[in-house]
Amino acid sequence: MNINAYRTRIPVKKDGKLVYEIFLEESFDHLAEYLQNLDVREKRLCLVTDSTVNAYYGDEVEAILSSCCAGVTRFVFPAGEENKNLDIVQKLYEHLILNHYERKDMLVALGGGVVGDLTGFAAATYLRGVDFVQVPTTLLSQVDSSIGGKTGVDFACYKNMVGAFHQPKLVYMNIAVLKSLTEEQFLCGMGEILKHGLIKDAAYYEWTINQMFEIKDRNISVLKEMISRSCEIKRDVVEKDPTEKGERALLNFGHTLGHAIEKLKNFTLMHGQCVAIGYLAASYISWKRGLISTEEFFEIRDMNIGFGLPVSFEGPNAEEILSATRSDKKMEQGKVKFILLKGIGTAYIDRTVTDEEMAEAIHYIRQNTGDEE
Repeated sequence: MNINAYRTRIPVKKDGKLVYEIFLEESFDHLAEYLQNLDVREKRLCLVTDSTVNAYYGDEVEAILSSCCAGVTRFVFPAGEENKNLDIVQKLYEHLILNHYERKDMLVALGGGVVGDLTGFAAATYLRGVDFVQVPTTLLSQVDSSIGGKTGVDFACYKNMVGAFHQPKLVYMNIAVLKSLTEEQFLCGMGEILKHGLIKDAAYYEWTINQMFEIKDRNISVLKEMISRSCEIKRDVVEKDPTEKGERALLNFGHTLGHAIEKLKNFTLMHGQCVAIGYLAASYISWKRGLISTEEFFEIRDMNIGFGLPVSFEGPNAEEILSATRSDKKMEQGKVKFILLKGIGTAYIDRTVTDEEMAEAIHYIRQNTGDEE
């Protein structure tokens, strides 16, 4: 792997045609330039962000948007997964209606996955669809939720149960904003990054391990290389299967049990942390089936520890978690589409994982806390 050039550009295509581009930068300096390529001079832009990100970057980004379009308004909602719901979407609709936003206008999502998912869903449904742009500000959103066009909100505590596929017109990443994240917020993103290596690229997974100290120190050059490769992995999967009819399901490695734990813990654990717990459980099942070696399983576990990701959790038991998985949107004809490993770097879809196997994996992880019955 080679360090990327200062301005990295990753195209995302469908049927060989460009849909949008992902830009990796070290500031917001080029945002206006790339927006102008979308012919925004006559458009009005609605900047959507949450209360935390707004305090850091709201004024700066609004000023940039104002310099290149016909007008800007800002919609700010309280930060937190608990606000990723239809009530906030309704308030955003009201803001757009009262400010006379038309179908030619555009939304700009400035924030993490909650902001991006909610803004994208509003864009997909307001006036039967308007354009939107992703400006992700967390490591997790830069390598995962901002790419691929999945949008949605939680419903009655069921994660991402209401949503739509709606591709952004542009994804603009300012890598420098990662310096402002807390250590827990930053390392949360490593759950998705390690997942990408585990399902698609063993060499990338090993590279990430070898760069652990530089990553944790937030070395910008190393972060750009890491984020670029993760974006490429997700881009490649999404291009082949944009609406999750097949291979895109591999990106759900760790999500079946992870989403259930996330919900039952009332979102007190971050998404990337729950994914890390979930893929450790899936790796345990893979190990017990003889699909990965003992050494590979314990490397996966130990790398969670090395990157500050959990290997255990307290609270819900196996029965509660299994019950929650049956309400997951990834169920298909009453069966869980479970993602397992055939080795580091190779994942596959399995529909034969039993409740007993999942329960055993959950018991293993809960034993690490002494929270086992």
